[in-house]
Amino acid sequence: MTKFQTFAARLTRSGSLSEQTKHLEFELTGVSRFGFVPGQWLSLKTNKEDDEEITRAYSIASPPGDDHRFALCLNRVQDGFMSNFLCDMRAGDEICCQGPFGDFILRPPLRDTIFIATGTGIAPFRSMLHWLLADPIRHQDKEFWLVFGNRTAKDIYYHEEILRLAEQHPNFHYWPTLSRGGPEWQGLRGYVQEHVPGIIRGRTDMHAYICGLDKMIKANRDLLKGLGWDRKSILCEKYD
Repeated sequence: MTKFQTFAARLTRSGSLSEQTKHLEFELTGVSRFGFVPGQWLSLKTNKEDDEEITRAYSIASPPGDDHRFALCLNRVQDGFMSNFLCDMRAGDEICCQGPFGDFILRPPLRDTIFIATGTGIAPFRSMLHWLLADPIRHQDKEFWLVFGNRTAKDIYYHEEILRLAEQHPNFHYWPTLSRGGPEWQGLRGYVQEHVPGIIRGRTDMHAYICGLDKMIKANRDLLKGLGWDRKSILCEKYD
């Protein structure tokens, strides 16, 4: 398919990740080929009742496959037309898409890598990590860390799934951290940037991928640059 082709995507499954967050799975219709690189995004569009066209971009939250399917992870935003439209879709409903787009993708040569996410910024990393860890030829026994920051335990999207990945792959290390964790939380606390130095331990020969809101991205990018990292080793995707 060409880069700017418009195609129809039919919702096959909708599941709640939290009170305001959905995991949506789609299947493309009428498309002979569909390929994307982990980390890329799609442009979804629909029309309001007054025929105003609304277009929004969402990172693909699933690894590439041969089944013409993709998943999204998104928050229901108050007064946000598209997010509410998507969250209210039912199985069988369709929406128009374009893509894939974006260059927030794994850069060769593969290095030991730290992935830093908050909230729905986990979406592209879910795609990347499932793809990487599915084949030893892809991950090359490099070491990977995911630092995933959220407010409370109920906000940790895909938590059990990521725990299983870490159990199955000794070279993948999962560091969830909570800024407002309750007394029952036994894991890390604080903001993601507080835990980055303990992972890199003075190294500057790694890659860092950071996804989330601009304030978080800036804090981590400035931290890494201050620790001597080359800016080309730091890749970012902001959601605001």
